[in-house]
Amino acid sequence: MADFTRTGIKDLKPGSYVIIDDAPCKVEKVQVSTSGKHGHAKIRIEAMGILDGRRRSILGPSHEEVSAPIILKKEAQVLAVSGNTAQLMDMVDYSTFELEIDEAVRDKVIAGNEISYFEVLGIKTLKPLK
Repeated sequence: MADFTRTGIKDLKPGSYVIIDDAPCKVEKVQVSTSGKHGHAKIRIEAMGILDGRRRSILGPSHEEVSAPIILKKEAQVLAVSGNTAQLMDMVDYSTFELEIDEAVRDKVIAGNEISYFEVLGIKTLKPLK
């Protein structure tokens, strides 16, 4: 299964997701400008990286296709917490892995509890993707 899908740049709306510079981003602003008599409309997308928080933008004609990430929400059990990292066990395939604990979910990460995590482009994160 691919980590992304293709979509038209004209179909992107604020709140949707797009891949810019190999980083998954959440669209914040869409600007459409029409060019001359026979030209194509240009669309400018401004987005925020969901994993790193960096601002990115792309500009392209309205008929262009872009990549949109597939975001998987999964469940895991917290096995242990050590400082800023948590050891987790996936509830489907029982694999274990370690992730950094984000400030937004620090109070929910307690050994023995179940917690949701996200997988985007093969990267696992505890950061809430709102």
